[in-house]
Amino acid sequence: MPETQVLGSLPHGAPEQATADEVFDRIVRIAHRVLGVPAATLVLLSDDPSVQLLPGALGLPGDVQRARVYRMDHPVTGDIVENRRPVIIGDVDDVPSVADRGLVKALGTRSLAGYPVEDSRGHVVGALWALHDTPRTWSEEDLATLADLAAACTSELRLRAERERARRAEQVAFRAHQRAQFLLGLSERFAGVTTIEEVEETIAQVVGSGMGARWCSLALVDADRRHLRYITVGHQEPGFPEDMRSARLDAPRPDTAVVRTRKTLFYRDHEEMIEVFPAMAGIGLVSSGARSFLPIVTDDDVIGVVICVWEEKRDHDAGTAALEATVSRYVAMSLERVALLEARRRVATTLQESLLTDPPEVAHLDLATTYAPAARTDQVGGDWYDAVVRDERTAVLMIGDVAGHDVGAAAQMGQLRSMLRAVAWSHDESPAELLGRLDRANAELGPHAMATAVVVRLDQDERPCGDTGPDGAPERGYTLTWSNAGHPPPLVLRRDGSVEQLDARPDMLLGIHPATPRHDHVTRLLPGDTLLLYTDGLVERRGVPVPERTAALEQALADTLGEATASLPRSLVRRLVGRAQRDDVAVLAARARVPAPSGPPSDDGPATAERKVADDLSDLGPARRWVDDVLESCSVDAEQRRTAMLLSSEILTNALEHGASPIVATVEVDDRRLRVAVRDGCTRPPVLRAPEPQDLSGRGVQFLERLASRWGVDQHLGEGVGRHADGGEGKTVWFEIDREARPLTGVVPAIPRPSPTTSSIPLVERVLPWTRDEARRRKT
Repeated sequence: MPETQVLGSLPHGAPEQATADEVFDRIVRIAHRVLGVPAATLVLLSDDPSVQLLPGALGLPGDVQRARVYRMDHPVTGDIVENRRPVIIGDVDDVPSVADRGLVKALGTRSLAGYPVEDSRGHVVGALWALHDTPRTWSEEDLATLADLAAACTSELRLRAERERARRAEQVAFRAHQRAQFLLGLSERFAGVTTIEEVEETIAQVVGSGMGARWCSLALVDADRRHLRYITVGHQEPGFPEDMRSARLDAPRPDTAVVRTRKTLFYRDHEEMIEVFPAMAGIGLVSSGARSFLPIVTDDDVIGVVICVWEEKRDHDAGTAALEATVSRYVAMSLERVALLEARRRVATTLQESLLTDPPEVAHLDLATTYAPAARTDQVGGDWYDAVVRDERTAVLMIGDVAGHDVGAAAQMGQLRSMLRAVAWSHDESPAELLGRLDRANAELGPHAMATAVVVRLDQDERPCGDTGPDGAPERGYTLTWSNAGHPPPLVLRRDGSVEQLDARPDMLLGIHPATPRHDHVTRLLPGDTLLLYTDGLVERRGVPVPERTAALEQALADTLGEATASLPRSLVRRLVGRAQRDDVAVLAARARVPAPSGPPSDDGPATAERKVADDLSDLGPARRWVDDVLESCSVDAEQRRTAMLLSSEILTNALEHGASPIVATVEVDDRRLRVAVRDGCTRPPVLRAPEPQDLSGRGVQFLERLASRWGVDQHLGEGVGRHADGGEGKTVWFEIDREARPLTGVVPAIPRPSPTTSSIPLVERVLPWTRDEARRRKT
């Protein structure tokens, strides 16, 4: 007997094999025992009337008993199904039309009785048969028993049908619940995205968990509506060529076709896509599975395409199509939100950058600043810095942070900065008094902002004093007076490489109690020392104690010893913040320049300075900075200093890479010209070369030829040059620039911070309709 199992639902078609059913086999056995018949069976007709299924059977021929399926045309069960009445035959010889039919003949049946069996819809689908090998007069009790057993079969079929309906309803409800949960999660995931990178990451999560796709890509239409550009970085299908990341919208490709037609395209495998778009053949894609291309529509325009790639072949069912439509709508709304945040951020950043102007030129001070807005597109706030020059020996430096990260905070910052700037310029007072005036103005005139700030006043000594200079000589430094209104403490990088924290107890922040007393603190800033002012975004990180971050800042600042001041603020931001930035950061660095030891040029002679350079490229930066300091202390203007720095860098690099120690740099400045010379212990002169465009070196002599008023090489045979030069052979490479010469003209423009998007066109101009219209007008 074959393995029995519960009959689920009536099969369709003509199966090659049926299965025994435990319940119906039990009913057939009851009929066998109670009626005393040698054979009994439940016959159900399939969709093919010639195929009889026997889920319950006893006493049939061996092959039929095992197969549980019997094929014959016009079975007797068909008469019961058609007439909906039982068939009762006491002797088949009396009914010749039945005697030769199928199982009746195969079993040698002489008498039989069959009662109809109905399904849940009331349709007769089969019959329960009792078969006897001798003629028999079926009693009323026999027929009643068989009718009851047939009714039991009907009840079982109906019960199973109800169970199946309940199971399917449960599956539908479960799938609906899953879909509702997925859509809820979809909404929550996309609700929090604020950058294009987060949109891409969310798409990857959604298509992976909801649709089972392996890879996904996001491509956006340019504002000029001529090109489609892929911006996906981390989830794109491997093997996608770089030269296909940008395509004209009229290109014969499925992604561009979606933009043109606004219709979703789905291909069950790679070959099906190639049949429609032969140009996509042979481009090295990894997957041969299904692909879908979903249009992202906003304001009746297709602004982009989401591409989903599966690893295996897949049919485009209704569930997948519904999810794709939902994903497309959520991506469109997310891109609109990101574009609006970008537009808002651009307004606030423009406002903030218009207020955060370049630092002024301050005699004998090297100033550098940077402002880094938060990485989140909706975060821009109230960080600011400023510097005010009172006279040739006094400067006031300031930095502050208004509470909040929005356009309102930026506006309040602008008002506070302007008030403090005006007060610092018009009142010759200490930092504590300036902060007190600002706090009272903030309370009485507005904007009633809450903010932290540090004000520093630098007063240069009138004449050299003390014994802090080389060999205990006096030198002109600065008296540094500061007052702190709840702001992170300033740091000072001393010229010996140590870092000092100006950690006097801070006073109350601004905007709390205007009458609170404020205090001044005093220290010294010597030539070569660097003062660092910064906002809390540089030292605060979620989950890390502020003292630990401040210690990291001190170490990073110590590591910058010898670097150019101009690069110091950005270097600290990159090292301490990087891509994890969650708050605005403003940094101001001020280094006291090292003057020429001889003083500025005078009637007594030119200004001169000499420095021994370490035989290591690590001393290149400090040596260049020393040249700039000496030239600045001799009142050489910024344009000529830039030229001199470029040429000094070339001759210093040449000596360090191709010369020999000792290496000595000298600077000489008078009212007619400036001269910079580098001596080393090698007699081989520099060579004028013609490097190829791709060569990274070999242009030093070309710079000397084109930018210097004069230059030359002096050979030394045994004599020393300068107090640091030892005797022996060597050479001196020198250049001169006349004081009235202007080898370089104009100011080198600052390089703007790159857009957070991976393409050159901001997302706001790709998505928002008014900016697209403006882009089209500019194009025409």
